[in-house]
Amino acid sequence: MIVRPYYLEKLKTYRDVPLVKILMGVRRCGKSTILEMLREDLIKSGIATDHIINVRYTSEDLDSGMTDRDMYHGIKEKMTDNGRYYLLLDEVQEITGWEKAVNSLLENANTDIYVTGSNSKLMASEISTYLTGRYVSIPVFTLSFAEYMEFKKPTGHTPKELLNEYIRMGGFPIVALGNFDEGAAYQIVEGIYSSVITRDITKRHNITNFDLFNRVVKYVIENVGKTFSAHAIAKFLKNERRSLSVESVYNYLEWLEKAFIIYRCQRYDLQGKSVLKTQEKFYLADASLKYCMMGFNPKSIAAMLENIVYFELRRKGYAVYIGKNETKEIDFVAMLRDERIYVQVCRNLPEKSSREVSNLLEIRDHYPKYVVTLDELAAGNIDGIRIMHLTDFLLRSEY
Repeated sequence: MIVRPYYLEKLKTYRDVPLVKILMGVRRCGKSTILEMLREDLIKSGIATDHIINVRYTSEDLDSGMTDRDMYHGIKEKMTDNGRYYLLLDEVQEITGWEKAVNSLLENANTDIYVTGSNSKLMASEISTYLTGRYVSIPVFTLSFAEYMEFKKPTGHTPKELLNEYIRMGGFPIVALGNFDEGAAYQIVEGIYSSVITRDITKRHNITNFDLFNRVVKYVIENVGKTFSAHAIAKFLKNERRSLSVESVYNYLEWLEKAFIIYRCQRYDLQGKSVLKTQEKFYLADASLKYCMMGFNPKSIAAMLENIVYFELRRKGYAVYIGKNETKEIDFVAMLRDERIYVQVCRNLPEKSSREVSNLLEIRDHYPKYVVTLDELAAGNIDGIRIMHLTDFLLRSEY
């Protein structure tokens, strides 16, 4: 098992804090392995194995009619004394009312609780009053490039070779651990995507016109890195002689977001210092989700570079927005407490006066500004703007 230190350190920060730690992210992004890492770390720190209760809930549990009461009593039966127990509960969203059971275990037993899940039943908007103010959410993403390099260390490949792989193959751990060609890798990712659509969206929301839903998904995938609205999708479908209301489009986007397939990136007005509610962008949980459905196309790399940079900023804890500076657009404005950075992303930087550079030069403040590119000859500094190769940007510990 290859350790992912970022998540382990995050969990150690909250160890024995009286909050439920909720790890949430797309299926197969590594949440179960993180719980296993946590288990090993607990044992190393002296916790007895019989005081670590690890339970994975499956769709079979749901089919068998398991209730929150069954969940509660099933765990309580494993607690044989008054000592402190560490509960590692995997994919709890399969159990309706799981938060009632977890809240009771938090209140009525000597416990430290960690749970994982892959859909909206673990998001703030859907967690009931039972856990309000009593949990902390920890988003889990597919592998960062630094993690991907660690997974691929036995291959002996150079960072440049691994970056090319990472861009094409994505960061699902199951793919990174194997030695797959593109076809096999995309087939695995397509299976992950299909299970999410089936379990977390189609069944839950009783989607009957799957073909129309799939067309909306394809539109989003084709337009990663571009601003668009639900109205634009509805109009596009109308031109294809398909009818879908704007409200239905909103619902589809929301369900994809709550299943962690897509992530919404809102626009931020740098002049008015406010978040705008129109013309958002959406990014895919992993670049391979695009390629498994549409095949790899070198022309799409520019948009997927944005996708990669967006998630790298999210992993480092930034709130990420599209920047609007009057009529100019900045790819990303990333904020963390009182810090801020501006980032432009491009495949090549043909000249110093390019749009990426000139748009940043118009921002008159002291915060760091970057142009991130695959152009190996462009690295340097232009009037205080750092031009950085994607590899270097992804491997920096801080900006």
